[in-house]
Amino acid sequence: MGNLYLVRHGQASFGAADYDKLSELGHRQSVRLGEYFAAKGLLFDAVLTGTLKRHAETWAGIAQGAGLDLQPELWPGLNEFDSAAVIAAIHPDPLAATDTPEMYKYHFRLLRDGLTQWMNGVVSPKGMPSYTEFVQGVTGALDHVRKQHTGNVLIVSSGGPISTAIGHILGTVPEKTIELNMQIRNSAVTEFLFTPKRHLLLTFNSLAHLDGAEYAPWITYS
Repeated sequence: MGNLYLVRHGQASFGAADYDKLSELGHRQSVRLGEYFAAKGLLFDAVLTGTLKRHAETWAGIAQGAGLDLQPELWPGLNEFDSAAVIAAIHPDPLAATDTPEMYKYHFRLLRDGLTQWMNGVVSPKGMPSYTEFVQGVTGALDHVRKQHTGNVLIVSSGGPISTAIGHILGTVPEKTIELNMQIRNSAVTEFLFTPKRHLLLTFNSLAHLDGAEYAPWITYS
């Protein structure tokens, strides 16, 4: 039996011209997670990441904090969906900047609605795979881990693929998978047990590395 640790990337640059890079806080979250892994004596037999910049930067921070020197296996099926394309599929007009609490909430209401329609096959966001294909990309990574490894494996990805993995294991409907997605915090750890035949959910959305009052301002969602 092995242990699979799925880590959501550190805080990205929401609202900036390039979302796909970590903020300063996102880098600190990632390094801190690595330090936590090192303090627990946790070593990994393999690391898989998506191919996005925020995935690579998160792994670099974890590796720095933990003193690890592993070459990650890049897995495109662990990449996040295109949230802008999802929203545009149901709201083709340009959105105002998400620089107020009201616009922030409106953005995520649209995203939730768009995801529901995409996952149920109602809309096909431009440049994106079908939801069935998206799920296959995620489950392909899970199958690879089950077949190739028996020890500790780390996956660095995003909220969409991680919630999809959980939903696949638990058999949840799309709406419940979206709820899981919206709860996952930056640098949070979800743990699966796995055998050659299946995965089992052990923990969800843990921020044990940010326990303590000094780390309370480090807890973020986007």
